[in-house]
Amino acid sequence: MIKMLSKKIIIITVIIVIILGFVVYWFFIKEDGVEFVLEKAAIGTVIKEISETGTVKISEGTELGFKNSGRIEKIYVKVGDIVEAEQELAKLNTSQLYIELTEAQAVLEVAQADYNKLLAGSSSEEIKIAETEVLNTQVTLENAQQNLEDVEADAEEDLKQAYEDALDTLDDSYLKIYNAYNIAKNIQRDYFTASDQEGRSVTENKDKIKSAMDEAKSYINDAKADSQDEKIDLALQKTEEALEDTQEALEVIRNMTEEVSYRNTVPSADKTSLDNQKTYINTAHTNVVSAQQAISTAKVTNEANINTAEAQVSTAEAKLQKAQDQLALKKAGPTKENIDLYQAKIKQAQAKVSLLWSQIQDAVLRSHTNGQVTGVNKREGEMTQPTDSVISFLPTAPFQVEVDIYEEDIVDVKVSNLVKIAIPAFPDEVLGGRVISIDPAEKLIGGVVYYEVTISFEEEKEGIKPGMTADIIIESERKENVLVIPKGTVEKIDGKKMVQVFKNGKIEEREIEIGLEGDDFIEVISGLEEGEEVVVGRNL
Repeated sequence: MIKMLSKKIIIITVIIVIILGFVVYWFFIKEDGVEFVLEKAAIGTVIKEISETGTVKISEGTELGFKNSGRIEKIYVKVGDIVEAEQELAKLNTSQLYIELTEAQAVLEVAQADYNKLLAGSSSEEIKIAETEVLNTQVTLENAQQNLEDVEADAEEDLKQAYEDALDTLDDSYLKIYNAYNIAKNIQRDYFTASDQEGRSVTENKDKIKSAMDEAKSYINDAKADSQDEKIDLALQKTEEALEDTQEALEVIRNMTEEVSYRNTVPSADKTSLDNQKTYINTAHTNVVSAQQAISTAKVTNEANINTAEAQVSTAEAKLQKAQDQLALKKAGPTKENIDLYQAKIKQAQAKVSLLWSQIQDAVLRSHTNGQVTGVNKREGEMTQPTDSVISFLPTAPFQVEVDIYEEDIVDVKVSNLVKIAIPAFPDEVLGGRVISIDPAEKLIGGVVYYEVTISFEEEKEGIKPGMTADIIIESERKENVLVIPKGTVEKIDGKKMVQVFKNGKIEEREIEIGLEGDDFIEVISGLEEGEEVVVGRNL
């Protein structure tokens, strides 16, 4: 009896499932005679290809260089070396790129963490913590601003004191020149009145000291009358020159006192007086130079201190802004605007990481096909630019394909892209190739812009002749193990990428984020899960 009852229950359950399936099909899958064709989002490969027709040519040498500028760290080959496809030829220094990559990855992690926190929502305790953080950063900013004011005030005072000390040094220097002039004048008057060579020399140098003294006095008086920094700087410069002239003049006069005609005429006391004046003038010169250096040091130190204080203010302002933004987000919760903002930050950080990874990969120069190195045009340690030739290279294959690529497609073509080559003369074969160069100069064909691309055969084929037609398919990009859906399932509505998803017996419109668009499939970055079904089309 129990077995019969169980059997009836099973039968009834099956009938109910069949009826429900029929209802779902009739009312949701089949609407007004229309049946939807569904396809599951699945892990797969997206390939983007570019097709064109070119011409077979005899192989020519090509120049290889880096995509980015930098310093060459290593060159692995020499002239005459036989190399294989993808073999490393040279490498740029990437230490700075790795530092930037680490920073970019940290920014990405912070952005992702902030986004996760936003989605999780904030408790009242977290909001209080955020409010406290805002208050703390405000205090930090106020302290930094006050410190900047103090540093600027100290800098002004230090520089002012340096210039005041310089004025004192100028007065002392003038006095030293004045005293030296009086000594020189007395010696000339007492011993060198004759018109002989020695007398003329002493008179000329005494007058030289007088001119130096008068010029120094003029600039010093001008600086003291109007203590502008520029006038004090000029007075220091002119006084330094006057001291040098005075030192030279005293040296000549002292030498004249030792000439045969005057050696016993000029007393030792006067000679000693001249020697003392030379010492005093030399000391004054040293003091003037020290005053100039003190002013220069004060300016450099002040600039450095002010820059440091300004940087602290800028850092505090940035931290305060971030704290305020965080508080506003925590109070607002995960609104659409906030979610969009943080998603944009994540995308920006991801783009930076991807760019740096790309630059690091591009820092290695590789051969694009089998061939021979015919020239090494740079040395290790030298800088190189994207337009520079680093390695001259001759492919092993005797033939190449030259093809003109339309300007909208050329942006997707990269050196070393794999290529399928079909030559009508060999209808049952597809040969492998690789892009080895892209001419940066445009070509106008029928008023349309094209760029010439050279493709090397990766295998030799007997019977190929120059001038033969070659149908090529360039694999410009490939992504494996990504979530994909058929290309025709995505529609652009109001700038958004939309798909129709069949879920719980209904069709719903859903926005998705896409990545690489291939010829047959599209990469899905977000908005769909593996196994979800999308509408591919409808069968009447």
